[in-house]
Amino acid sequence: MKPLRRRGKRIRPSDASLLFQFLFSRLFVVWLIPFTLFHLSFLLSTEWKLSLFQEHFISSYGLVTFLISIAITGICAYLYYRYRYDRIRQVIHRQKLAKMILENGWYETKQVQSSSFFKDIPNGKAKDKISHFPKMYYRLEEGLLHIQTEITLGKYQEQLLNLENKLESGLYCELVSKELHDSFVEYILLYDTINSRISIDEVIAQNGSLKLMDSMYWEYDKLPHMLIAGGTGGGKSYFILTLIEALLKTDAKLYILDPKNADLADLATVMPDVYYKKEDMITCIDEFYESMMARSEEMKQMPNYKTGENYAYLGLSPHFLVFDEYVAFMEMLASKENTAVLTKLKQIVMLGRQAGFFLILACQRPDAKYLGDGIRDQFNFRVGLGRMSELGFGMLFGSDVQKQFFLKQIKGRGYVDKGDSVISEFYTPLVPKGHDFLKEIGKLVS
Repeated sequence: MKPLRRRGKRIRPSDASLLFQFLFSRLFVVWLIPFTLFHLSFLLSTEWKLSLFQEHFISSYGLVTFLISIAITGICAYLYYRYRYDRIRQVIHRQKLAKMILENGWYETKQVQSSSFFKDIPNGKAKDKISHFPKMYYRLEEGLLHIQTEITLGKYQEQLLNLENKLESGLYCELVSKELHDSFVEYILLYDTINSRISIDEVIAQNGSLKLMDSMYWEYDKLPHMLIAGGTGGGKSYFILTLIEALLKTDAKLYILDPKNADLADLATVMPDVYYKKEDMITCIDEFYESMMARSEEMKQMPNYKTGENYAYLGLSPHFLVFDEYVAFMEMLASKENTAVLTKLKQIVMLGRQAGFFLILACQRPDAKYLGDGIRDQFNFRVGLGRMSELGFGMLFGSDVQKQFFLKQIKGRGYVDKGDSVISEFYTPLVPKGHDFLKEIGKLVS
């Protein structure tokens, strides 16, 4: 028997005014407690006569205590808003979900005869009463919103199965995953995404996984190869340097290619295998490919080799080819060179996972001209940073993606597909002012 799963709070039609109910019920109690305490002696010692009550509470003392009670209520309301704002946000979310169902008409009604003062005599008026309201549950858990909706094969099934855009824009959250259970579909959304941003010190690579945000990892052992796209000023270079610094804290071996001789080329002063000349980069790609093929053969000769296991099972280190401004490099090549490089890259993205050879490829726009033959589809982790056009996002995530992209003037912000075809908001790790990548990477290499 499967264990029962906690679904959360049921969304009901009355939740359309939930915020008012929530605030009124709590603020009234907060006001009533001090007001009652101020008049407790009077309430206990006075006869229960209306005239006495009117005289006491309309007096100057009664008015002053009334105002003091309101002031105490205001202070409590501010403290609650300041320190329990998440609780208020949950109430607002539940109210929005109830209004979404009501305003879209995703419910059934029936007419009932309204009763008069004398119940035996009908007044002849009929009113609509909700006979069926879809089962929807809401809960917030570890920074993730879980919204479950029952699927009953009814006439509103299509709408309830495709709530992604409404939930993301309406609740100001980002979809993390969408799972179909028995008779229920569950939407999991990241709440308050920017608060899930981590610092560069928290970017840790272990067990074939690299932490990039709270609850977000690049699992390169399972979903290899990363594609990064973004224009100038979007934070792409800092993000790549952050990845390099984090991977160097492990036993990984890195190869860096920078055809524009820019930020990544400066790493040549502190680490080996950094190239910016065309001939050197072509040679590096050839050697990376040959090393991958040689390891694939060597792994099969190892005594503890087991079919289906990867390089990590055999205790081997991963290799990463970090390629900045990829499109600029491809435009440098002649036709034959272009074909040869594409062939090698295709083999790397197809065969690299088992042997532990991975690509981190960055460009301003992933043009299909230079990522043909299905190579682009093999990049399981895709990040788009900064200002990008709809065409650019379409090239990166696919032209058939139903996603609304919003621009925010925050450096290092963008969107990510971490291999599950769910596109969500993304923030690169924060790099503190004064952080010297050359100095830190130099320490790690030495």
